[in-house]
Amino acid sequence: MRLVFMGTPEFSVPALEALVAAGHEILCVYSQPPRPGGRGQKPRPSPVQARAEALGLAVRTPVNFREPAEREAFAALGAEVAVVVAYGLILPPAVLGATARGCLNIHASLLPRWRGAAPIQRAVMAGDAVTGVSIMRMEAGLDTGPVLLREAVAIGPGDTSGTLHDRLAALGARLIVETLAGLDELAAVPQPEAGVTYAAKIDKAEARVDWGRPAAEVDRLIRGLSPFPGAWCEIGGERVKLLLSERVEGSGVPGEVLDGRLAVACGAGAVRLLRLQRAGGGAVEAEAFLRGRPVAAGARLG
Repeated sequence: MRLVFMGTPEFSVPALEALVAAGHEILCVYSQPPRPGGRGQKPRPSPVQARAEALGLAVRTPVNFREPAEREAFAALGAEVAVVVAYGLILPPAVLGATARGCLNIHASLLPRWRGAAPIQRAVMAGDAVTGVSIMRMEAGLDTGPVLLREAVAIGPGDTSGTLHDRLAALGARLIVETLAGLDELAAVPQPEAGVTYAAKIDKAEARVDWGRPAAEVDRLIRGLSPFPGAWCEIGGERVKLLLSERVEGSGVPGEVLDGRLAVACGAGAVRLLRLQRAGGGAVEAEAFLRGRPVAAGARLG
């Protein structure tokens, strides 16, 4: 098919690569504009823009679609369908209706659960046993369109948003290729009204660990915010990101270190910190973190 692809972060890249490999003609790739990054704060292209340019594809990076010229340029491509994956910009009705067969969205949840901006993180933080990918025909509402294809993925006790992200990105890439191949036969099933939840964007204020919460919630917060933005606490007055944990037996004053291997008491139960990151350093396993800077039993984490 003659396609327009619209995506921005790393999550979108496998889908772009899969569509190219399947032989679809990518007329243009849309991505958000380059953002300042790195030490020099020089504008950096998004992962999708960088990959599209490496593949020799045309790229456009409009700030939005408010200008008539941008909407007209999109319509002039004459695409059969647009594939949208974590693009990050609202598409106005003029864009949604500009392709012959509409816009298809790859969404990282089993809709209608977790509509919105952060479905992967919210699924882990909520303790969901399963999530998945839905291929949806887009309409004006927020992730409200009918679903053409979906597939579930189990969330394990050791999963982080990072590990789940990679599995769901690969699954979304496979499902969009299958969807386009069967577009004439697949039924668009309306989403049920029951079971709607919203995955609000992660607020930085959520990232600080409250050791007074039950261990199950603390563990899910740590895994749900890993690798980004990263849950955090203070250890010896130093702000440290917590990137992986597990629930363990133990009790004590919330925030109290229970042994020399970073088991920490919560409001109910305890968690063991498995992977941590000091400011300016890389992520390390707990054993390496403690090397040379032990945290004794009885210490209190802030």
